[in-house]
Amino acid sequence: MRTLPKWFGTFLARAALLLVLLAGGQISATTAVAKPRNFTRSAYLMGSHFTFTAVAADDTLAWRAIRAGIREAQRIDRLCSYWDSTSQITQINRQAGLQPVVVDQEVYDLIARTLKLSELSGGAFDITFAGGEKIYKFDKQEHAALPAPEIVKASVARINYRKVLLDPAAHSVMLQDKGMRMNLAGILQGYGVRRAQALMKQVGIQGGLINGSGDVSCWGRQADGSLWRIAIGDPAHPQSVSSWLTVTDVAVVTAGNYEQYFTVGGKYYGHIIDPHTGYPATGLRSVTIICPDVELADGLDEVVFVLGPEEGLAFINKLKGVDCTLITNDGRTLTSKGMQVNYYKNAGKPTSAVISPSKP
Repeated sequence: MRTLPKWFGTFLARAALLLVLLAGGQISATTAVAKPRNFTRSAYLMGSHFTFTAVAADDTLAWRAIRAGIREAQRIDRLCSYWDSTSQITQINRQAGLQPVVVDQEVYDLIARTLKLSELSGGAFDITFAGGEKIYKFDKQEHAALPAPEIVKASVARINYRKVLLDPAAHSVMLQDKGMRMNLAGILQGYGVRRAQALMKQVGIQGGLINGSGDVSCWGRQADGSLWRIAIGDPAHPQSVSSWLTVTDVAVVTAGNYEQYFTVGGKYYGHIIDPHTGYPATGLRSVTIICPDVELADGLDEVVFVLGPEEGLAFINKLKGVDCTLITNDGRTLTSKGMQVNYYKNAGKPTSAVISPSKP
């Protein structure tokens, strides 16, 4: 038998040791726990800018969840859009004063919830506002005068949520009078955000944030373990922030009345119309609602705008689990009983609802 040299045995030993080390390194790499990250994507949905953020260690899971959220918002828009000729809301409007329209249970339930909010707010929120005549031009300019009182009164003659007739047995909806129109714009983005969030959670995302043009809902924590930071814009300085909140598992909805407006005699008139009077709601520049349900918050901000600073604040203080912060036309900040916010001494940071940190 041929005898192998001594060096060959040493070579084999070293080779074996190297293989063990390499194998050990591979096992260590494959068993290491991946760190979570914030994955963010923007999309234009429901006529507005949306941002979806998912916290996950698995990028495939994160992007799948975000895509699911986007598709859900698109589905709801097609189902309930005022502008889509094939939507069920458009079908209801076409049959106003003629006959009821059978709708999906989802659409029926959403309309039913808006009517409850209308009843609760004494009609300050009314989805039949679309039947009103457009008599104002919100061009940020000084106007000579308001329209004549008889024109203003006539402009809201077809607005009346009590004339939305529901048949629970048939799942049908009917507008009682010809010329009436329904538009869910005051609550649809909030509903879209709520449904998208539910789908992202169902996919497996334990922390995230969706911002539908100021309709924000967040859950869980950010990738670094911190809570979500939501900023509130300063109406006096449109590119700055007046205050912020650090929150989780809550909705924060901010609506401004300072981008669409006109003035008469130096007095400011924003684009939100009081459905009772036909005149623009006055007294407020910004309303921020905080509550667990982003859909409800989306409707409540309009209620507060219509009711005005004092009555609107009193209305929110009567609701359990709901808070608000208001900025008046004269620059005052009003908060509900349980509201806690952080205020900037000097403005200058990005406005609107934002998250921190930003996209990784």
